Amino acid sequence: MDKRKKALVIGSGFGGLALAIRLQAAGLDVTLLEKREKIGGRAYQLVDSGYVFDMGPSLITAPHVIDSIFKAAGRNMKDYVDLVPLDPYYRIYYHDGTHLDYVGDTERMKAQMARFNEKDAGRLEAFMDRVRPIFDAVIGDRLGSKPFDTLGRMIGFIPRMVKLRAFLPVTTFVNGFFEDFRHRFIFSFHPLFVGGNPFYTPSIYLMIPFLEREGGIWFTRGGMYSLVQALGKVFQELGGVIKTDAEVTQIRIESGRAVGVEAKEEYFPADLVVSNADVGHTYKHLIGPEHRRRWSDRKVDGMDYTMSCFLLYLGIRRKYPELEHHTLILSERYKALLKDIFDRKILPDDFSMYLHVPTRTDPGMAPEGSESMYVLVPVANNQSGLDWSSLKEEFADRVLTFLEEWGMDGLKESLEVLHIFTPDDFAAELNAFHGNAFAVVPKFTQTAWFRPHNRSEDVEGLYLVGAGTHPGAGVPGVLMSAEATYGSIAEDLGLPDQWDWEEKGRVSLSEDELAEIMAGFEAAQSTP
Repeated sequence: MDKRKKALVIGSGFGGLALAIRLQAAGLDVTLLEKREKIGGRAYQLVDSGYVFDMGPSLITAPHVIDSIFKAAGRNMKDYVDLVPLDPYYRIYYHDGTHLDYVGDTERMKAQMARFNEKDAGRLEAFMDRVRPIFDAVIGDRLGSKPFDTLGRMIGFIPRMVKLRAFLPVTTFVNGFFEDFRHRFIFSFHPLFVGGNPFYTPSIYLMIPFLEREGGIWFTRGGMYSLVQALGKVFQELGGVIKTDAEVTQIRIESGRAVGVEAKEEYFPADLVVSNADVGHTYKHLIGPEHRRRWSDRKVDGMDYTMSCFLLYLGIRRKYPELEHHTLILSERYKALLKDIFDRKILPDDFSMYLHVPTRTDPGMAPEGSESMYVLVPVANNQSGLDWSSLKEEFADRVLTFLEEWGMDGLKESLEVLHIFTPDDFAAELNAFHGNAFAVVPKFTQTAWFRPHNRSEDVEGLYLVGAGTHPGAGVPGVLMSAEATYGSIAEDLGLPDQWDWEEKGRVSLSEDELAEIMAGFEAAQSTP
């Protein structure tokens, strides 16, 4: 390139940081603009009275995806972060008092499952064998890292999706292998970690449990925010510029092309603009309606946004050894509870929850003898109309009371730190449309080509990265979105490849299989 082109990246979540590094390493002059006082986006950090909290993402799968970012920058990941493998991956407590430790070792997993259903234990390997081709397609062949911005690419993918039966809802796929409710849950809950309802999320997302078994689940010593800091450091070492406390209020467009952004009453010109901001916010609030033919206000409003989360960040003057690093505590209801959250958008009387206890792995994240913990309860997004300003204190007390009655004796009296984060905070702090937690729902009609594209369909020189574009939410998802978006930019600007694409041949379909496509799509879109 004769002249270094200027790129602006809006937002410093994992997707924004990863793409900023890739672009800077490719020879662009990149400036990253962040609304808040620190980088991180949803992967923010809270420190209070010696307690350290990761406020969002809490685990790492597919460390090779992270490693690819450092390699693109000519760096060694091990020089920047200390990855710690977790065992078990999760401990899951069920409503009847039983529990399972979800582990990667097949024989240990089968032994636990056999206590409840020997047939299920015997089917575990057959299930993983059926899921392996899905994993191979998304991760092995890097379909999650390729932009799905042409209908031809989607049409080429559909036959493969049908052959894998990956269009079926996750629970339909899983229930075909397992009978016990514990096992049906343990292999179907993963879409919840990316904002999807397992009862209508397509089984393409079943690559996640296979990914966990093959690559493990990891934590970064010092908390997930240490990975944010490492990526920020690499970006700046390459010459990238970070400006915090710089909320972008408008993407300036001239003759149909993005030419810069306005932030804090300052104009930043650029040759290209990338938004890692929430996709609904980007299109509806940063771009004038006259510039949006495809992503009109009506279309943005009509997208299906994920549920939100109610979060408690707890600093506790004692230990709870019955909790693992990742612990799930479940109510008796599964399908009906998700219907309340995703569809009815009400606040149920019962709740299931996820507890992140990093002090189980890294005691330094709390004062000696204490526990740093966050409690995540899935709740409806702000389309519910719930008034969290009046509800949050009462609901927090309900959650704490439940945990005490469940078995965490003395929890309330041991609290030194308590912070509450509601859907309103997702909206205010993160500009999350309707206070969503994971961008747009990963149902079939919002997957791959049907998601907002990595290369904007409306504005030349505008690109998207992060949870709202292809392939979706979750740490691996947003990091792969950076690969996909870089691919679009590289194609447009003639930048060097940072990896090799591996294209597969087309798969032919019979008329019966084509009919099955349509039936499967209908099932995938159905409401539970």
